[in-house]
Amino acid sequence: MRHRHSFHADRAGHSVTVNIRSGWITETELLVDGREIAFHREHGPGTLPRTLSGALPGRPDEPFRVRIDRPAAGSPALVCELGPDGDTLPMVETTAAP
Repeated sequence: MRHRHSFHADRAGHSVTVNIRSGWITETELLVDGREIAFHREHGPGTLPRTLSGALPGRPDEPFRVRIDRPAAGSPALVCELGPDGDTLPMVETTAAP
């Protein structure tokens, strides 16, 4: 069965979204203002934690990262954090269509 998760945060006036689709192949995409800036594909459920990096438009010298992980070992839930190293912001999980 395929699972979908979607996380969102606003940063410096820009929309940052992470979409995760898992199943036989797990795909993770990082979007800024609706445009894909990073993508990761892996066979199976995927390895966690997983990190994707990007930069906001007009701010290439201020890169950020998103980190996806499970809140506890064995948990089916996912959590996503946004920010530069040492200064993270939890991203809100939004409803993802099946």
